[in-house]
Amino acid sequence: MNLPSPDINTRFSGLSSKLIATIIAVIMLVEIIIYLPSLASFRTTWLEDRLRVGIVAARVLDAVPDVMALPRDLTDRLLLSAGADAIVYRRDGQSQLIELTEPVTPERAVTADLRQRDLPSQIAGALDTLFAGPGRTLRIVGEGDSNESLVELLMPEDPLRRDMLDYSRSIVLVSLGIAAVTAFALYMLVSTLFIDPVLRLTANMLAFRKAPENGALILNPSTRRDEIGILERELAAMESELFALLRQRRHLADLGLAVAKINHDLRNTLTAAQLLSDQVATLDDPKVQRLAPRLVLTLDKAIGFAQSVLDYGRESVLPPQMTPVPLRALVTDAAFEARVTDNPSLVFDNNVAEDFQIYADAGQIGRLLVNLLKNGREALEGLNGDAPDRRITVQAEAKGGEAMISVIDNGPGLPPRARENLFVAFEGSVRSGGTGLGLAIAREIAEAHGGRIALATVEKGTRFDVVLPLGQPGA
Repeated sequence: MNLPSPDINTRFSGLSSKLIATIIAVIMLVEIIIYLPSLASFRTTWLEDRLRVGIVAARVLDAVPDVMALPRDLTDRLLLSAGADAIVYRRDGQSQLIELTEPVTPERAVTADLRQRDLPSQIAGALDTLFAGPGRTLRIVGEGDSNESLVELLMPEDPLRRDMLDYSRSIVLVSLGIAAVTAFALYMLVSTLFIDPVLRLTANMLAFRKAPENGALILNPSTRRDEIGILERELAAMESELFALLRQRRHLADLGLAVAKINHDLRNTLTAAQLLSDQVATLDDPKVQRLAPRLVLTLDKAIGFAQSVLDYGRESVLPPQMTPVPLRALVTDAAFEARVTDNPSLVFDNNVAEDFQIYADAGQIGRLLVNLLKNGREALEGLNGDAPDRRITVQAEAKGGEAMISVIDNGPGLPPRARENLFVAFEGSVRSGGTGLGLAIAREIAEAHGGRIALATVEKGTRFDVVLPLGQPGA
């Protein structure tokens, strides 16, 4: 499958732009960390160069006898080479001064002591010089070339500050160049390994979402063995399964529509046949009297089968509309609809308390109860004619925030085949010729309410337990 390659706007947006910005920010942060010691080293070297001139001047002073004075042109050249206003040489408690012809009186002075070699002090001094305003006088203090001698230089700080600013600009330009080249190189590497595959997966998901029935859009995974490769293979497998499920759903929908039409026509035909069988049953012919009940029973089963299939196809897929429901009245209505209360051969016990309420969709829970009560009635009607005390009981109790509704009959119980696929449509029928749709619908309704339905183990008969949340979800 060939997908359109991402355009330039897509490539440099989203993850790409964040990646580039992060790389540049990290590199600039590293450069700043490196820049501060480098700037301090530059300032120290600059000061040491000026101090060396002061040491040379001190040597000259040592070479000249005390009774002689240095020529003015020599002192001026020494001061000019150091860029200083004055040089002070201290040794053995004595001080010697070399200054300009016109002495300069500093208004603001700051001391740079080169005897302090620790990095924090050097960084602090560099930042102080860099961010200080113009017009300060710098006092450079350092050791001379002989024991216990000091050399001091007084000079304007502005030349040092200008040189530091030029050095900083150079560092910034070099740092930006390094950051740009490094960011581009890393981006191309990361883009090839990660960004491009992610963009490919994103484009595939967007395209497949628009047309999931198009098998040509199923992702063709690469042979990568890392997490990206795993993601590609899992996405391709998911899209293949979804494609197959959608095709199956369409086929089932078409088949269901055809079955619904067939069932509708078949039910009408069977209803007409049932009317004819009722008329035939009134004839006096002994053969007719013997065969007519079987014919009527067979037609009833066929009509019931067609009706159950239609009901299952019309089953609502809407979520339940939760309201407080008095359970006892709901059970009474369901028993009447399932033809339990008006059946002279059955005894029905509604043991639900008058004030027992559940929070549920009354219509859907009513259908659930009708299906369970109908199964119980059919099981009891299948007993021998002389079977005593055919009884169906409904009871309810609250347990730990849940309502457990039990539908119990004292019939013959369920056969093993029905227990194996109890809640599977068309497979879990509890009687011969049934569809198993009633219990499948009951399970769907219970699960839609956040509950469950299960077959309980009893010594005799059948008992279904429906467990539902007792109160409003989230309350």
